[in-house]
Amino acid sequence: MAQEHTNIGASFGSSRPVIRQLDEAAVNRIAAGEVVERPASAVKELVENALDAGAGRIEVVIGDGGRSLIRVSDDGCGMTAEDLPLALSRHATSKIDGSDLMNIHTFGFRGEALPALAAVGRLSITSRAAGEPAAQITMTGGRGGGLRPAALSGGTVVELRDLFFATPARLKFLRSDRTEAMAVTDVVKRLAMAEPQVTFILRDTSDGQDRLVFRADAENGPEALKRRLAGVLGRDFAANSVEIEALRDGIRLTGHAALPTYSRGAAVSQHLFVNGRPVRDKLLIGALRAAYTDLMARDRHPAAALFIWLDPQEVDVNVHPAKAEVRFREAGLVRGLVISALRHALAAAGHRTSSTVADGLLGAARPLAYPPGLQQAARPSWGALRESAAAQAPGFAEMAAPSARPDTGDNARRADERLPLGAARTMLHGTYILAQTDDGLVIVDAHAAHERLTYERLKRQMADNGVPAQALLIPEIVTLGHTAADRVLAVADDLARLGLTIEPFGPGTVVVRETPALLGQLDVQSLVRDIADALSESEGDGSAADGAATGLVGRRLDALLSRIACHTSVRAGRQLQTDEMNALLREMEATPNSGQCNHGRPTSISLGLTDIERLFART
Repeated sequence: MAQEHTNIGASFGSSRPVIRQLDEAAVNRIAAGEVVERPASAVKELVENALDAGAGRIEVVIGDGGRSLIRVSDDGCGMTAEDLPLALSRHATSKIDGSDLMNIHTFGFRGEALPALAAVGRLSITSRAAGEPAAQITMTGGRGGGLRPAALSGGTVVELRDLFFATPARLKFLRSDRTEAMAVTDVVKRLAMAEPQVTFILRDTSDGQDRLVFRADAENGPEALKRRLAGVLGRDFAANSVEIEALRDGIRLTGHAALPTYSRGAAVSQHLFVNGRPVRDKLLIGALRAAYTDLMARDRHPAAALFIWLDPQEVDVNVHPAKAEVRFREAGLVRGLVISALRHALAAAGHRTSSTVADGLLGAARPLAYPPGLQQAARPSWGALRESAAAQAPGFAEMAAPSARPDTGDNARRADERLPLGAARTMLHGTYILAQTDDGLVIVDAHAAHERLTYERLKRQMADNGVPAQALLIPEIVTLGHTAADRVLAVADDLARLGLTIEPFGPGTVVVRETPALLGQLDVQSLVRDIADALSESEGDGSAADGAATGLVGRRLDALLSRIACHTSVRAGRQLQTDEMNALLREMEATPNSGQCNHGRPTSISLGLTDIERLFART
């Protein structure tokens, strides 16, 4: 049976369709579909209004995931009785005058949120400005708007009940109450990170209970952001992240980025802000991912909270009604700043690995099973053992004889113990170096560490000496089409520095005369087409075209260097001498990114003396 195709225009009949002016209620419901997608969207708009009002304390109460109740209370500047009806009119706002839509200094500016919420739910606003009486206005499904006196000490309380009751079809697209509540929590936490000087409280009153979901008290001082991030993202993130501070051409980047070994299985811990506004921007997400290239496995994702500050005239936040997307005037500059600042900070972290790696080791450790009577025996403290060893040492002449225990008496070894990775004591199973530090021990995967050291050395050599090119015996002709060929030729000079020489060869066609010698035999046609595709995608997301092209070739070169480093590094099973082990430790301390191998695995694990004592129940 043939599928029947219906002409949409035929639904109007044979007569000419008539253009009608939609009534205000229909217009508001249509607008609500863009601004308010789910309860979390409503919470975002209301909390941002509270922040724009100068609130120092914001409390959010939800019920049934936000379906039945959303209440946002703040101590901001409030509104007068005359302001309330105007606040519920579309495109009425106190934040801009309409003369310059590029000079935005506030979260909101469209004047759409409140009338959109009033159109799809039961909205009540109670507010009081300083020196004015409190007033309340209510609207149901876009109708109403009557004013009456109210009791309120100051600020504003916005209460939204029965969200989407006026548009029942939207209710079918909402997820479970738990999922919607989690989305609300995520929105509140993101805004809490953006404004550390404000107190945020989130409560859930579902099922007749009053449960505190999230609270972040106001932070002040130079460490305010770090303390707020620790409170929102957890102390593990704060302990395993590096501070980011960079400035270039009037664009400032601040925040914290986690160590590569503190990675995640999904991109749920990436928080990006532009002029304090939480955004989900493809350009910034791509730059964050690029900064961690060759520092973590492909299926892992970095964690970060990054804040970009720039002149409002240099960024367009008026891209989408939800204001979660932005467009930069100098996209390549912003992308370059993010990548270079992150790489510099991560390189400065050197051999550091996430403390959660050691925590995992401690969690996996199991004490040996002792006879019941022996388990109850008294265990001397670490200090008592040291004193006992010092008192008995002179009486043991056999200690001077050769033994399997490494000598710990020389001054050089003691000096090494004060270094971050300590002094090598022995090698276990031909793979793991055991080193002693001043306050614990370090276990190093010799192969993984040497792999990273070799890789970084190869990259430095390539950067210093350039990429050698090999001339093709028969130049490869690639037909791309006019637009794609122009894109590739525009970055030909950058590609030449990576050993890939491309020249024009007629309309829509290029010829490849040289390729990077390190890559050996390769599919030139596929490589050039991949470059053209990368350039096309970079134009779509606003990233720099030359960076996309050279990045693709550079990634292939880096992948090759990584394979070379892997195959030429210390193999598992080879027993290193003490001097070799110590030399490896010292080079790790001096080499950027040595905390993880080329595949993202940690190269070392540090255990403090207190951790070891805890394993043996000494604390």
